[in-house]
Amino acid sequence: MTTLLAFLLTLGVLIVIHEYGHYRVAVACGVKVLRFSVGFGRVVWRRQATPDATEFVLCALPLGGYVRMLDEREGHVPAELLGQAFNRQPLLQRAAIVAAGPLANLGLAILLYAGAHWIGIDEPKAVLGPPAAASPAERAGLRAGDWVRALAHDSGDWQDIASMTDLRWQVTQAAMRREAVQLRLSDRDGRGSRTVRLDLSVVEPGEVDAGLMRTVGLGAPYSEPVLGEVKAGGPAAAAGLRQGDRVLAVDGVALTDAQTLRERIRAGVHDNRPVEQRWSIERDGRMMETMVAPRLVSDGGQNVGRIDAFVGRPPEMVTVRHGPVEGLVQGAARTWEVSALTVKMLGRMLVGEASLKNLSGPITIADYAGQSVQQGLAYYLGFLALVSVSLGVLNLLPLPMLDGGHLMYYIFEAVTGRPVSELWLARLQRGGIAVLLAMMSIALFNDVARLLGLH
Repeated sequence: MTTLLAFLLTLGVLIVIHEYGHYRVAVACGVKVLRFSVGFGRVVWRRQATPDATEFVLCALPLGGYVRMLDEREGHVPAELLGQAFNRQPLLQRAAIVAAGPLANLGLAILLYAGAHWIGIDEPKAVLGPPAAASPAERAGLRAGDWVRALAHDSGDWQDIASMTDLRWQVTQAAMRREAVQLRLSDRDGRGSRTVRLDLSVVEPGEVDAGLMRTVGLGAPYSEPVLGEVKAGGPAAAAGLRQGDRVLAVDGVALTDAQTLRERIRAGVHDNRPVEQRWSIERDGRMMETMVAPRLVSDGGQNVGRIDAFVGRPPEMVTVRHGPVEGLVQGAARTWEVSALTVKMLGRMLVGEASLKNLSGPITIADYAGQSVQQGLAYYLGFLALVSVSLGVLNLLPLPMLDGGHLMYYIFEAVTGRPVSELWLARLQRGGIAVLLAMMSIALFNDVARLLGLH
């Protein structure tokens, strides 16, 4: 229920703001607005102050909305109202009305990002877990427990890294440009300092997707090799392990992080049989040894070991918060960066350099909406801002049926001095519908594939 309500709230806010942008600028330009609709289909709520005023309606299918303006192309317009018809307005005013919807979404994103920054978001500290074998991160010399304090692009100054989220964002941008970055590191307690060069030019364009961090080798944040809850009757409980035990070594191999411990546990099988392991642990300041025999389970068609205990202490968190002015600046910067990244990703999908698996539909949006609400207001505002940017950028694409398509018509009119012919408008509309249906089908397929674990 939380997921559904969060999804409906997300759609409602974004649709209302988008359509209000069109409505507000239309009214400012003297255009008569007949209806402001949130949703499509049967009207479930209606309000109209006077017979000549704008009709505000809420419809049963809340997957969009529209602003219907007085227009000679859609019906008879009385002579005394011709000056208020949309099609009679100067070119610049028509373009402003059309562009106002997407720009309202981008403006909303700035405020939402700023709001999240003002409230403050708890994010994992930029302390790295073990880099993936043979990855760019491992080749750069990164190690488990490295705390990334600052980053510099090849062509820029050093920037402080506030959190793991900040680090991943900066790395994603650099990977899109296929450039190297410099990382300034200390140990996880802030001692010492060294600099490494992370070469992202080796990342192929098709690898800049949801799995980019795995490709680069920057996995989960650092987690100490400490046991959490131990399930009764499992291998961990049988070996006498308890919650809070710190694992120092397995079979004589020293451990510094939880990820390496998990890998050792998974590898605790031989010839499809569990293999007993010698664990060295620390408990209440005392060193102990015990034998642990992981049980055999099948994971993705592969036999691996499990001990029925939560492995790893939650990563250390930091609160990222900015003041009023800095929050707005950061909100505007993040909106610009996300917009540019979205355009680049769409362009790469168009030319086949990025996977179409990156397209997401309503199921994924609903899932993320529910998750972000449960994490807190600041997280939900950040999620809402991300979707608002995506909606604004998508609507500015030069596709018929979208606001960007209409702006392309106006550019043609400005260059040639005449509007696009009705014949070509009809053809382009049919083509636009086909493209949008294809995009929606791919996005929905990706949603279902993610639910089934196929992506």
